[in-house]
Amino acid sequence: MDFALSEEQSAIFGMARDFGAERIAPDAAAWEKAGEIPRDLWPEVGALGFGGLYVSEEHGGSGLSRLDAALVFEALSMACPSVAAFLSIHNMCAGMIDRYGSDEMRAGVLPGACSMETVLAYCLTEPGSGSDAAALKTRAERTNEGWRLTGTKAFISGGGYADAYVVMCRTGDAGPKGISTVVLEAGAKGLSFGGLEDKMGWRAQPTRQVQMDGALAPAENLLGEEGRGFSYAMAGLDGGRLNISACSLGGAQAALDATLAYMGERQAFGQSLDRFQALQFKLADMEIELQAARTFLRQAAWKLDTKAPDATAFCAMAKAFVTEAAGRVADQCLQLHGGYGYLADYGIEKIVRDLRVHRILEGTNEIMRVIVSRHMLAGRG
Repeated sequence: MDFALSEEQSAIFGMARDFGAERIAPDAAAWEKAGEIPRDLWPEVGALGFGGLYVSEEHGGSGLSRLDAALVFEALSMACPSVAAFLSIHNMCAGMIDRYGSDEMRAGVLPGACSMETVLAYCLTEPGSGSDAAALKTRAERTNEGWRLTGTKAFISGGGYADAYVVMCRTGDAGPKGISTVVLEAGAKGLSFGGLEDKMGWRAQPTRQVQMDGALAPAENLLGEEGRGFSYAMAGLDGGRLNISACSLGGAQAALDATLAYMGERQAFGQSLDRFQALQFKLADMEIELQAARTFLRQAAWKLDTKAPDATAFCAMAKAFVTEAAGRVADQCLQLHGGYGYLADYGIEKIVRDLRVHRILEGTNEIMRVIVSRHMLAGRG
């Protein structure tokens, strides 16, 4: 078993890390204050091939593996987890369209998505259905012109900012088999947005409710087959959980790197902080946690790439383990910075805030434990 990255994978990681350091990190704090990522950043991201990471090359994407994509998100998150996570959501949507869309939909959406002239948003969660996603109430009714969507989606990254919305909606009876997926274009009649959410972290991402009051979509904007939308959404989340884990890992690694540098400079009791054995042990503990998390994440990505039967369970395990380990590391880095860690100038408190939501979205870590325990119980005997 070879745990080493290939030469190509190392190059992918390096390219993403360098782009993040040059084009994202210097402005991340300003974008957070503005509450929006400049639109002119995305075509630059698309030019690197990061707008369609696992869209097939046949349809204009990079055709990378899930492991390759995890490397990209880890590297970009070292500059800003919020920006990297937003890109992850866009890629999840593009991957769904590549995998399940008709030839006409792929031809119409994917070129712009891969170049990132078109930004995509994922719309599953509703005010009354978060973890219980199959209870969603947004309804799509078939009309002579196509589909009429009515309902509200909550906590949508890119709400009022994206160019198209991949909407999970009810076209049939209650339960998961009554759910379909429709691509709703920005500017559609009947589509509006709530106010900008005032969040703890991910503040560079514009987050709003997406409100549909008879919003109209053409018939051809149905993604895949009617009644299969919930399975599409859940399949997309396997990869999304890897990506958000990678974002946690990159953010925590950036915090640890900054802490190592700070402890070599900060003096207390006549010597630098890195000379105190008790604090050296804290550094070692954080390194152990991040190395274990990185190995677990890459194993889960490998399982998803190879279509292993336990891939979904491993994606859930990795998401819970990595996001919790990264959160602990970021918090400990803040502690080791003392009062300076609490100041925005040092960047550590932003990482702590940005990483906190990773234990909630893409399925809460409690739901990850439900998935894992069900897998264990199903395999008994």
